Amino acid sequence: MNWENTRSWFPVTREFAYLNHAGVAPISTRVEAALQRYSNEATRRGAFHYGDVYDAEIERVRRRAAQLVGADPEAIAFVKNTTEGLGIVAAGLDWQPGDQIVSCDLEYPSNVYPWWWLRDRGVETVLLPGRNGRLPLEAVDRALENPRTRLLALSSVEYGSGYRHDLAALGRLCRDRGVLFCVDAIQSLGCLPLDVAECNIDFLAADGHKWLLSVEGCGIFYCALPVLDRIRPRIVGWRSVTDNTDYDRYHLDLQPGAGRFEEGTPNTAGIFALGAAIDLILELGVGAIAERVLELTEQLSGELESRGATLLSPRGSGETSGIVSFRWADEDPNRTAGRLRQAGVFGAVRRGGVRASPHFYNDTRDLEQLLAAL
Repeated sequence: MNWENTRSWFPVTREFAYLNHAGVAPISTRVEAALQRYSNEATRRGAFHYGDVYDAEIERVRRRAAQLVGADPEAIAFVKNTTEGLGIVAAGLDWQPGDQIVSCDLEYPSNVYPWWWLRDRGVETVLLPGRNGRLPLEAVDRALENPRTRLLALSSVEYGSGYRHDLAALGRLCRDRGVLFCVDAIQSLGCLPLDVAECNIDFLAADGHKWLLSVEGCGIFYCALPVLDRIRPRIVGWRSVTDNTDYDRYHLDLQPGAGRFEEGTPNTAGIFALGAAIDLILELGVGAIAERVLELTEQLSGELESRGATLLSPRGSGETSGIVSFRWADEDPNRTAGRLRQAGVFGAVRRGGVRASPHFYNDTRDLEQLLAAL
């Protein structure tokens, strides 16, 4: 793969060393063209060809999203963000007083607040303590032994440290204990391989604006078909039901798949953008992208350590991701990030460290620009 050629798809490279894909990523010219295609259709023809253009693209993108995560298209719903997908699970399960949810204290708030909101229903959320940016598998194993535990809710990659969970091992633990497994995949989807069946994942949510390189406000929610009927939709609307273009017949026959969670008019423009972004990821190959990104983060980690930086991201086998978090000498991370920004290097400050998160189109010049600025 000639990664140098991919830089031309990202005009942001002309101005910045953009190393914030764990935050909000820039879009490619491919996504820009998809948005223009939507805009042209809406401007010139409105909804005249709605079925042939809009509906057709929505279902095509559903199939491509399913391919990305190794799922059946019937198991995919479009959501406005990761939080909405996790909220579908939190609001939809038949919780009983005394039920327990297991997560950890390294999580982004999106994967904490939906579960905390169940307190008034007598549901307890246990946040296992992370250690040096990691969550030990044995700690999860012990927590799942509690017969009250109904669900494990974790991110595929922790947003602050970049620690990559062993989803396959966690999925096996959940399967063996009869515990549901819910994954916030926003920090890996589009960057690292993920197969929901191989990992025994029951629910997955991810917005498109990070590693998928799409726009904000449109993502995917996966619900394994065997557990679909265990989730009561929190909102039911005209698109939730079968034969939903027959507006004169009222009924509550829900769609047989995850489409039942798409209660109303979808974010069609966002789906056009997401489709082009997923097409690009699948065209390049998630495996090849992962190899490229991990090469860049390994190189950056080594260069930072050689210059005296303190790495906060675990770098053990199987732990690495697209995130490198570090502290520079005795400098406050906000000051470090500010100096980088002044030099045209865009990262972020998270969990007490400066977070750099390169994608496949970044190269050694971007890393060198960061190092020179430090």
